[in-house]
Amino acid sequence: MEAAQAGTSLYGIGDLTALAGDTHKFESRYLDGLVGKYPEDEHLYKKRSPIESVDTLSCPILLLQGAEDKVVPPNQAEMMHNALLKKGIPTCLKIYEGEQHGFRKAENIQDALDSELAFYGTVFGMNIPEAVSLKVENI
Repeated sequence: MEAAQAGTSLYGIGDLTALAGDTHKFESRYLDGLVGKYPEDEHLYKKRSPIESVDTLSCPILLLQGAEDKVVPPNQAEMMHNALLKKGIPTCLKIYEGEQHGFRKAENIQDALDSELAFYGTVFGMNIPEAVSLKVENI
């Protein structure tokens, strides 16, 4: 049995190597303490990047991302989404305009929660009354 049957990533990192070059100045050295110095420890960045382990994934994944996120830029979610699509894993990507790293607007927080419920309902074949419309690809 798998550890997870489905999951949601909220503004998560997909590729540490890309993030090392993309993140804003304030966060630029943050990864040094978490992962190692880049590029000297590039092998650790690759080893610990979810994008490098997509072949081990099999459960459906919902990706929720802020369009103006400067900590974990939207391209992280887009890269993961494309990799999941390519592997044939059921997935959905929702990008929230006006949001950064962590949702602040009440309507987006509510939509993110409703989207998770709709996603799990779709994945597990449950009827969710008045569920938000959500396009899950590869289902």
